[in-house]
Amino acid sequence: MNDNISGWNTWSTVFEEWTDVTISELHGFMTGMMTACDAPDEQVWATVLEELSFSPLPEPALTLLAEEAEDTVFQLKDKDDAYAFAPLVPDDEHDLYERVMALKQWSNGFMTGFGITDSHLTSEENEMLIDLAKIGGIRLEDDEDFEGGEESYLHLYEFARMVPVSFATRPRKPVKDLPLIAGLAIDAKTTKELQAEGKLPKRIPPVIDIMNKNNPS
Repeated sequence: MNDNISGWNTWSTVFEEWTDVTISELHGFMTGMMTACDAPDEQVWATVLEELSFSPLPEPALTLLAEEAEDTVFQLKDKDDAYAFAPLVPDDEHDLYERVMALKQWSNGFMTGFGITDSHLTSEENEMLIDLAKIGGIRLEDDEDFEGGEESYLHLYEFARMVPVSFATRPRKPVKDLPLIAGLAIDAKTTKELQAEGKLPKRIPPVIDIMNKNNPS
């Protein structure tokens, strides 16, 4: 699938000025949540990202994230459509290193997103996450050849692609009921808005720092 069809070019453009994590990692995070949750609206997404200590998304990026989440839930709910799901990684016109790193980031994002859903795992699902974590743990220098080359990458890509397909049969819950944000007023002012009004100190310890901000490796 080329970059125009996959959405890679669109995401790259819309998220160009938001660099907290890569678009692959954010897409993986969204996908992980959407295997266990109903798609939330933009305000709930903004609250989730706020609680994870991310900087606010530009409005077009927030809209794209919410729309992609809705499309992902719709796709994964249908067994036939689910098999066409694809992680957001660059196409084979990009060098292998870039694709491997994007798949690594997507895998880490998925594990974080699914992790905050507080969902029960079957033994089979647990094994799949253990293997996905191995993809997320890949270490590769930019001048280092990836062991196994293209064939190995395609094998890992196909495995990662099928994880959300396998996870998506579970009953879904509202994002607002997740322990991360349960009890918060979704329409309340954000931390940054309260800081600007002088109602909170300027520095707030981050709630969660698990998605390796600004770390492309």
